[in-house]
Amino acid sequence: MRYQLLLLYLVKNGGITTRPEAIKLAPLIHALRRQPDKYATLVCVTAQHRQMLDQALRVFDVKADIDLNLMKAGQDLFDITSSVLLGMREVLKKHQPDALLVHGDTTTTLASSVAGFYAGIPVGHVEAGLRTHDLYAPFPEEFNRQVASKVAKWHFAPTAFSRQNLLDERVSASKITVTGNTVIDALFWVLNRIDSDPIRQTSMVTLLNQHLSFAWKTDRFILVTGHRRENFGDGFLQICEALKELAIRYPDVHFVYPVHLNPNVQEPVNLILMGLRNVHLIDPLDYEPFVYLLKHCYVVLTDSGGIQEEAPSLGKPVLVMRDVTERPEAVDAGTVRLVGANRERIIANVSELIENETSYKQMSRAHNPYGDGKACSRIIDVLGTI
Repeated sequence: MRYQLLLLYLVKNGGITTRPEAIKLAPLIHALRRQPDKYATLVCVTAQHRQMLDQALRVFDVKADIDLNLMKAGQDLFDITSSVLLGMREVLKKHQPDALLVHGDTTTTLASSVAGFYAGIPVGHVEAGLRTHDLYAPFPEEFNRQVASKVAKWHFAPTAFSRQNLLDERVSASKITVTGNTVIDALFWVLNRIDSDPIRQTSMVTLLNQHLSFAWKTDRFILVTGHRRENFGDGFLQICEALKELAIRYPDVHFVYPVHLNPNVQEPVNLILMGLRNVHLIDPLDYEPFVYLLKHCYVVLTDSGGIQEEAPSLGKPVLVMRDVTERPEAVDAGTVRLVGANRERIIANVSELIENETSYKQMSRAHNPYGDGKACSRIIDVLGTI
């Protein structure tokens, strides 16, 4: 029997923060499409942020079958939720899939899960069970994923910790599968493609050389990403002041910051960091060159989510500029530390990793809790029981 699966390829409104959601479903789409006799896989995109979606699709050679094209200027959470819910009503009515797979914590996940529930179509939640247990941190993501878990039939939890979160919420153990995180599948897929293709590798190096004026393949550099709304205002001022102090204190260490296009990020970053010799403020990178840069960095300083999973797979210590994380496994494992958007804590922790080789090795060699790159095959094993 051939099952029809609808994969909602997730992109929410708001720039580079959307990219991990798309990346994490790409390897699953490829894995399902390698079994056309068993699965008729339809990819539906909501496309609230056209540019970031199209870039991710190109990187992974994925083409959408259904495009809701919901991008509108100035839309808010009310607009996104209602537009996705109504759009998915028509999609589900027309295609009547045997299953709807959603991913992560976006507002698109929330609305599509509800649409599947209303239509009586079973929902599979990829990357289920992440929790901070605070509905307002991160906002609205924590609420979105909790609601998705209420209606999902299959919960594909990336870690045992995520599984326990779901069990604590009285989700039946029979509905939960620990798969690892599909971002590791995507990371290895991209790096293997670069490393096995000399032309592609040369292209990556050439591109990064255009952005960076130092020997980034050999010199030590800190890779910085920062964009979360929780840090807008004083948080970003403290982050930038910390980076400025570190750049002055360690003139032989470089700081590479692909700066998000949001004015709330651009203004403090350019005001405080522009003109420092060893601080390199560059435009946001596509996924492939970003991953290649991640492979060569010394430490990651970030407030994002996905990179907390990717960097440990490459042996990179991660300092997270947030007070809480829905990914505590890496903190427990020792690959990640929470430093907040706090000037003193950022300076102290970055300084320790630069100066203390023992501390650096302990973090870089700690066990990565996010899987072995085989999450997609485990998800497909469960879907095979439909």
